[in-house]
Order: sequence, then structure tokens, then C-alpha cells
Amino acid sequence: MPESWVNVAERIGSDLHVDLSGPGSRRAVLTRALRDAVREGRLAPGTRLPPYRSLAADLGLARNTVADAYAELVAEGWLTARQGSGTRVAERARAPRRPRQPKPVPARPEAPAYNLRQGRPDASSFPRTAWLAAARRAVNGAPNDAFGPGDPRGRAELRGALADYLTRARGVRADPERIVVCSGFAHGLRLLFAGARGAGGGVLRGPFAVESYGLGFHREILEDSGVRTVPLGLDEHGTRVEELTTRAAESTGKRAPRVRGVLLTPAHQFPTGGPLHPARRAAVVDWARTSGGVLLEDDYDGEFRYDREPVGAVQGLDPERVVYLGSVSKSLSPAVRIGWMVLPEHLVEGVLAAKGEREAWASVLDQLTLAEFIASGQYDRHIRRMRQRYRHRRDRLVAALAERAPHITATGIAAGLHAVLRLPPGTEASALKAAAWQGVALDGLATFRHPRATMPAADGLVVGYSTPTEHAYGVALEALLRTLPPAS
Repeated sequence: MPESWVNVAERIGSDLHVDLSGPGSRRAVLTRALRDAVREGRLAPGTRLPPYRSLAADLGLARNTVADAYAELVAEGWLTARQGSGTRVAERARAPRRPRQPKPVPARPEAPAYNLRQGRPDASSFPRTAWLAAARRAVNGAPNDAFGPGDPRGRAELRGALADYLTRARGVRADPERIVVCSGFAHGLRLLFAGARGAGGGVLRGPFAVESYGLGFHREILEDSGVRTVPLGLDEHGTRVEELTTRAAESTGKRAPRVRGVLLTPAHQFPTGGPLHPARRAAVVDWARTSGGVLLEDDYDGEFRYDREPVGAVQGLDPERVVYLGSVSKSLSPAVRIGWMVLPEHLVEGVLAAKGEREAWASVLDQLTLAEFIASGQYDRHIRRMRQRYRHRRDRLVAALAERAPHITATGIAAGLHAVLRLPPGTEASALKAAAWQGVALDGLATFRHPRATMPAADGLVVGYSTPTEHAYGVALEALLRTLPPAS
């Protein structure tokens, strides 16, 4: 049946388009069309409809057809009919509010042709099948209370699995009751320093010493909490922790603030690489004991070692002076928002209070899955598989440099997911421009330098060889080699 127009200018000042096409009898089609017009707001509440005789004549329909359609809509509540008032759209048939026009979403920047940014595991290597199987087992075997309000500490299943794994693989002295599950390292920092601004109500307070090179957004979390960060120098033996003692002595003369703690990456200094020297590991623990300070240990990629014996956690030397923090963002995926803190006993209650009973903690289902993934041995198998894969990629990078750019040295390569390519002085900025021109995404060493660091700056590129997929790594490596400055 062709489309027709119903003139309702009497009330709304415009013609109403009534679509009479579609399946069904003429009465059903008309009833549906009028109902849709009311529902969509094209016939507003109170609008008077034409008498059924007039509408029938306009549409070329039988009078009974229109009368029956009106009667049905009155019975459904879409229309009202009163003697002397005619047939009108019911007042309660309010049209839905017109949805707001969504704000235009800014276009996402185009993905680089070759992504060699640090800190990202190969996303294509996520163990989907094993993870899904672990999730199925975990959910099927979960007690009913797992689906109710959670424990701010985290699920007992995960804390128990983590305690066993960290003790075995990282040398951590871990008690499940001292483990607090969080949503990653940054979340752990926020819990430790929450409320420090103004009233100084954080679990930990500053000033805090940090490494001269490190992740800027970790420093920003501390600074945003009102905690001043003090940079420590670096050399071939790692962070110069003896500067903690020097600063303590200086503070008595009011020339420098007394630091209350230190944040370190002792297993594999980020980003320069290399473990903290054993003598310095002992020295920083001694400093914490004598000063009453605390060491925050960021063990971000401690499982990935290649050319040396595993470097255990500093936390094992004194669990009461060290807060051990880790996550699965490097080992599994940053999409699995699970991290953990192994806390000294005196900090547990403060962290739980900062976390709160209704804090948006990591998904209980993900916690149960990770617990099963660890307990079943799948986590260990995944780590061994990825360690072999990343070592092979590192070896390809080192071999390519030796053949094509022997004047450039890769450092920090005994472990981890990235390497630092040491560049001739003054060439970092030009190398980054060349990389951008080649479509290679990576970071310069200067990006990670503390703004108040006093140690001499060095030029370098931080290359994340773990980031590309396996099939894309070769072409990414070739593009990288084209960006490197020539020998002088």
C-alpha cells in the first residue's frame, strides 16, 4: 500500500507522515503507524486526531477500518476518546526525550607502523586457551561467597597462590595475610600514599628517594600526593643508595630534607638495566632499619632473566622494612588488572583502610582465574615460553647491532623486556626524529630522567623488543636499524 500523509496542522502546524506500507491487514498497518507516531513523539500528547470519517476519506480506507484502529489504540491507552472532544493522543503517552547529540569522539592517533615502546608484552601471545580453561575451572569450583561482597585483601585463593609462587620463584617471604591484591603497581602506590596531601594522612609520607631514571608517572603519583621525590644517582652497580646516608647527614644541617623511604627497581633497574649490587642491597636494608625508613621494591619484570642467575627480591632480607610490589602487566597482559603488595605487618591495616570496604578492587573472577592459572602450573609454563621467545628477540637485536651498527652498545640486556641503545652524545633527539619518520615508536632515555637529577645525562634509545607480534618483529628491527646515527 503506498505511503500517505495525514494533515494534523490544526495542532502541530505541520503534516505528519504516516507510513502505511508493510505486512498485515489495512487495520493492522494503520494501527501500527499511528502507534509509532505517538511513541516517537511525532504525535504529541493532547494532539487531536481527525474524525475517523475524514481520515478514512483521506487515506482511501473504509470507515470501519479507521474506527477499529482508533478503538484499539484507545483500549491500549495511546489515545483517548470523549463525547464532544474527539479523539486525542493520551496525556500519559509521553514521547521519550530526544537523545542528546553525542559529543564527537576525537580520532585516535594512528598506530605506528612499528611499535617498539617499552613495557608491553606481546599481546598476541596471551595464553587464551589456558586462561579460558582456568577461568572455567575457577568459576565452577568457586564457593558461593565468591559472588558476594569481597575481602579488601583480595581472594584468599589468589593470596595463597601468590604466597607460594613468590616464595618459590622470587625469594619473597610472603604470608597470605600480608598480601593485599590491587589493580596494578600504580594502584598500589596510590593506596600507600592516599591522603598524604595536606593533612598528611597517607600510609606512607615523604620525602621519598627515587632513582634518577624511572617512570615519570610513578613520580607523578607521589608528587600528586604531596610527596616530594629526591633523585639518587646511578652507576654500573645500580642505584647509589649510599646517597641516602649522605642526605640523612645533610638533613641535620637543614640543607636537605630527610627522606622517609626509597622506591627502587633492584632486580632490573628501569630503564637503564642491571641489578642492584649485592653490597648495595644489604646497605639499603641497613639504612631502612637504622633510619626507620621503608623500601618500596618494584619487581616489574623479575621473572625474565637470560644470561645470569635469578636475582631474588630484596624483600627477603627484611620483610618488615620492605614493601614488595608486583603485577601481571608484563608477564601476562596489562589488560588483566591485577597486582599485589606484600606488606610489613605494621602497614597492613593502614592500606586496607585506604582501600576501603567498597573500593573498586580487581575483579573477583579474574582473581580466581589467576589463582587457578598459577596453581595449575600454567603461569610457570607461560613464563618459560615467553622467556625463551624474548631471549631470542634480544639475541636478534644484539646480533643486528653487531653487524650493522657496531658503534652502538645495547645495555641492560641480561634480563627484562627492553634494551637501552647507547648513542653518541648529542644524537638522541635526531635519532628519535629519524625513528618517527620511519614510523618507529620508541622512547628516548631522556624521557625517563628525573627533572631534578644531577648526574650527567646520557643519550640513548629504550627499545621494547617484547612489544611487536612475532611476525612483525623482523621488519620492526630493520626499521629501527635505519634510524640509528652513523659512526662518527
